[in-house]
Amino acid sequence: MRLILLGPPGAGKGTQAKTLIEAYGIPQLSTGDILRTAIANKTPMGLMAKEIMDRGDLVSDDVVNGIVSERLDKDDCKPGFILDGFPRTIPQAEALDRMLGEKNMALDAVVEITADADELVSRIGKRAKESGTARGDDNEEVLRKRLEVYRQQTAPLVDYYRGRGLLKSVDGMQPVEDVTAAIRRVVAP
Repeated sequence: MRLILLGPPGAGKGTQAKTLIEAYGIPQLSTGDILRTAIANKTPMGLMAKEIMDRGDLVSDDVVNGIVSERLDKDDCKPGFILDGFPRTIPQAEALDRMLGEKNMALDAVVEITADADELVSRIGKRAKESGTARGDDNEEVLRKRLEVYRQQTAPLVDYYRGRGLLKSVDGMQPVEDVTAAIRRVVAP
């Protein structure tokens, strides 16, 4: 199964990806995790990405596309994968289409997790307090900027994938277990 999870920051894409990994035995490809690892390791790309992410901006398409393409070539992606945080823009979606075509792969579904912006700000605030280790992007000002960037740059993917007949929408404001059940229903073969 080859899936994309779409949704604004804090909508629960990472949480839902973990349950899908267990259910289908496929890897999660989270560009956010890949970039955070590079940041933690203080690689040159990681330091550049940290500065960009802390402002609430998106990392360049060339960097992200390259990371994803290399990752799709790994053996564990042959039976399927879950893309979380990629694509974020129409050009990235088009690049993904080309990548998948070159690799003789196709998407099975794009799951949009919808959520209210004000509730997301509240969720992120709770996550930062509960974990005690807030990320640089776990504050209201940066989150609101990321939500606006999502609305402008990533939300158009909803129409892009709807037009291709791949979009499945799920209400992300439900309890986690209900969101999981809804996703499993819409992606069931």
